[in-house]
Amino acid sequence: MIRKVAVIGAGTMGNGIAQVFASKDFSVQLIDQNEKLLEKGLNTISGSLDRIIKKGNLTEVQKSKILSNITPGSGLHNIAPDSDLIIEAVFENKSVKQDIFKTLESFVMPECIFASNTSSISITEIGSVCRQDRFIGMHFMNPVPVMKLVEIIRGYATSDETYNNIKNVSVQLEKVPVEVKDYPGFISNRILMPMINEAIYCVMEGVANKEDIDTVMKLGMAHPMGPLTLADFIGLDVCLAIMEVLYGGFADSKYRPCPLLKQMVASGKLGRKTGEGFFKY
Repeated sequence: MIRKVAVIGAGTMGNGIAQVFASKDFSVQLIDQNEKLLEKGLNTISGSLDRIIKKGNLTEVQKSKILSNITPGSGLHNIAPDSDLIIEAVFENKSVKQDIFKTLESFVMPECIFASNTSSISITEIGSVCRQDRFIGMHFMNPVPVMKLVEIIRGYATSDETYNNIKNVSVQLEKVPVEVKDYPGFISNRILMPMINEAIYCVMEGVANKEDIDTVMKLGMAHPMGPLTLADFIGLDVCLAIMEVLYGGFADSKYRPCPLLKQMVASGKLGRKTGEGFFKY
């Protein structure tokens, strides 16, 4: 039975995952090697809970209980060896993720399940450095406390027991689990990112201005936000990283990252988190 959870990475996805688990009364460790990011992540969780209180869906007492379920820690060495589930939610870099799991393999009990929140990288490849039968992809959507979907990705050697445990945990979190095969981008980003990439090509080629491209997709396709606004929300660096995984994984030119996307990332215009992407914030 999974009760003790560690989340590695206190950024947007990591703190959201920690909040969701803590809200369902799991014991959660939130781990980040950067203490400032760790503090920021905890403040983000507190602010998120405050917004739920304002909507009348949470009390101050319940907020205090949720926050008490979260223990911050700086560095992997602070992770409890008897954790039941460890979820990695750091940036999209295969070697960094593998280094984390290789380190964990040396001191965490063998029964613990390892999960990656990667949005596109092969689960089989990441998990090749550790307990492959107890390694799985658990891809949450942003913002985690709001979005219901969790893509569960089985690696080549992921056991049925591991899959069923993660499926059951997802249901406990009141999420909707969807089983996905281990292909680059899985389902969500294999479909979403080429659409965003194509919208960026439309900007580069002067097909229409940015506002009109977003308006077409909102009013014509009933999307809640346009692809360029969404790209800014996700982070253009993240979009580029995923497109590069798709391009490398399929070796198909239809996944070639738009040169304008590359230029914007190189210039540091990454979207909301830097104050400017396709739009200014």
